[in-house]
Amino acid sequence: MDVLVGQLATGLSLGSILLLAALGLSLTFGQMGVINMAHGEFIMVGCYTAFVVQKVISNAGASLLVSLAVGFVVGGLLGVLLEVSLIQRMYSRPLDTLLVTFGVGLILQQAARSIFGAPAVNVTAPAWLSGGVEILGAVVPKTRIFILVLALVSVIVLAAVLKLSPMGRRIRAVVQNRDLAETSGISSRKTDITTFFIGSGLASVAGVALTLIGSTSSTIGQSYLIDAFLVVVVGGLGQIKGTVIAAFALGLMNSFIEYSTTASLAKVIVFVIIVVFLQARPQGLFTVRTRSLV
Repeated sequence: MDVLVGQLATGLSLGSILLLAALGLSLTFGQMGVINMAHGEFIMVGCYTAFVVQKVISNAGASLLVSLAVGFVVGGLLGVLLEVSLIQRMYSRPLDTLLVTFGVGLILQQAARSIFGAPAVNVTAPAWLSGGVEILGAVVPKTRIFILVLALVSVIVLAAVLKLSPMGRRIRAVVQNRDLAETSGISSRKTDITTFFIGSGLASVAGVALTLIGSTSSTIGQSYLIDAFLVVVVGGLGQIKGTVIAAFALGLMNSFIEYSTTASLAKVIVFVIIVVFLQARPQGLFTVRTRSLV
């Protein structure tokens, strides 16, 4: 039983990390159609933001909470800068966004190495997150529980914003029909900027969370970029509920398969399962319902 609970906890932990990494991408890629290869670098920005904030605020608990807010703003502003300077000219050319954002990602990686150096850096976790909680004989690290709670809170807040707020309704209107939204008086440019700000900010929040479980380097975002794209595609483009289900499903599959094989083989098996699933259901778990007869 303790082995089962341990693997279940590991899978949920991995799923929560994938969910945080993919949540922002579900907006910029899933809803806006922008193939943002710099999304991993926005995660990296969140990691280094936590590192810098802890240098300023020595109290680890306070620095973590401040880092979450500061990381969201810093990542969001970088996303806005990218959207205003480059992406806005390429909404009708998704492959161009892939190439451009890939180049931007390389620039950000080199900038991080130049500023912080090539060696990995560490962020100290708060004392109240040290140790673990015993659940049915298995010890689950408190840091993993915190990341799980953070991911769920982020989903709830994002879903509430998109569903209940005027800003969320404007975002959904522009995504579903840009031309009709503009004729209704909605500024698509302001909506695009807002969407990119939120998506990039959430990526940096994921980066702050990742500092609790490992070291930070200029390439840390690349470790989660492909998995984040897979989560969004499997869940269904622009579908928050699909992103949540896909993230935890992939995390649990990877955890249980890795237990009986190896980490590398588990990734291969999970990838094959995803390919087979997308062959049967290319639109993902969920798709946007429209009145189209096509």
